[in-house]
Amino acid sequence: MTVIQERPIKEVHAQAPQFCAPASRVTNVDESDRTRYLRIALRLVGLTFIVGIYALVIVWPSGWSWHTGQSHHLPHYLQMILGVYATLGVFLLIASRNPLANLSLIWFTVWSSIVHAGIMAAQALGNSEQREHLWGDVPALLVVAAVLAVLTPRSTAATALAVGKK
Repeated sequence: MTVIQERPIKEVHAQAPQFCAPASRVTNVDESDRTRYLRIALRLVGLTFIVGIYALVIVWPSGWSWHTGQSHHLPHYLQMILGVYATLGVFLLIASRNPLANLSLIWFTVWSSIVHAGIMAAQALGNSEQREHLWGDVPALLVVAAVLAVLTPRSTAATALAVGKK
């Protein structure tokens, strides 16, 4: 009888779940670091979108604002842009709490920044009065897009984590 009892116990021990291999642990640590850096980037971009754009319009209007005259007289379109970017900034701050659950917002920020920078670059190249934008908001938006794109995970595992499947 003891032989019958010992055999299943040995089989159970032999079939016990194994821990992850060291290589997969390194990947998890890297992904965790990447997510931590993404959180920081989302906070920085969010705060910049909320208050930084307006500050840059005041400090360097020719590189950040598409109007002439004093910066404290904000045209309607500039008020709209500041409002839209401030709203996006608030949502990026919220997304920084759980970036994997907000991948679509992050990718929207990446692609809309690229599109916005592309349109502004074309307009600046076509209008010599607006050339300083090629040194101001155009590269800034491309940097935002690049940083978020590099730090945002693209793997199926990240998507599965975001929806709670894994």
